[in-house]
Parts: sequence; structure tokens; C-alpha cells
Amino acid sequence: MKVIFLQDVKGSGKKGELKNVADGYARNMLIPKGYAVEATAANMNKLEGAQASAQHKIDMDIQAAKEAAAKLKGKKVNVIAKAGSNGKLFGSVTSAHVADAISKQFDLQLDKKKITLSTDIKNFGSYTATIKLYNGISETVDVEVSEG
Repeated sequence: MKVIFLQDVKGSGKKGELKNVADGYARNMLIPKGYAVEATAANMNKLEGAQASAQHKIDMDIQAAKEAAAKLKGKKVNVIAKAGSNGKLFGSVTSAHVADAISKQFDLQLDKKKITLSTDIKNFGSYTATIKLYNGISETVDVEVSEG
């Protein structure tokens, strides 16, 4: 019997996969537990629609990442930090501070987890940060830390 897997089943198939399995295994295990559905024409159309939808979402995410990379290419991000009496920073500048600065300066919402700083920023000056926008798409920006 041909079935479409609705979720990963160890040793049998992965989600979205169309596979031929034993009739008893399909009727007694996979279908009743909701792991798979029979590969009817209607279910095949649903599967194709879901795969096309998932591919469209991936394409849109890649396009948005490329646009963001183009916006950030060669740019300098200015981060204002508070300083103590000796000219050193209170604490340090983190990726969250850089994400906020990018949000304000370039109108891009980035997750702080996607920003990697070259070193810990504990003094004023210029640093570099790598921003991973999507799998295989990343951009490097200069971070200028100044007193505010």
C-alpha cells in the first residue's frame, strides 16, 4: 500500500515522503496512529500543495535575506555607549545593542542570535560583526562604538 508520511517514523520514512509499505503495517500502525495517510489522489494533491507552499516560503526568505544583505553591504553601524570617568565602557556592547542600532539606522529587524561580534567590545573604537541572514547568506558590517 502506498502511504504519505505525516511525520518522521524511524526506519520507515520521513515527513512528506511517499512510500510503499506493507498493507497490515499501514492499516494497523501508521494510519490509526496518524503517522501516515493513504496515497489517494486528493491526499497527493494536498502533499504537492504543501510542498509548493514550503518552497515558496523558502524562496521568499532567501529573497528577503539577499535584500537585507544588499542594504547592509559596506555599511557602518554606530553604537552609542555610556562611559565611566576613565573613558572605559560600563559593561560591554553586545549583539543585542548592535541589533538595536541596525534596527534604528537601517530599519531592519534582526535577531541578536544571528549577529556574531569579532571580539568582546569593552572599549570605544571600530569593530566588525558578521550577520548571518540565511543559510549561506551573511554580511559583515563595521561597528563604531562612541561615547554618548
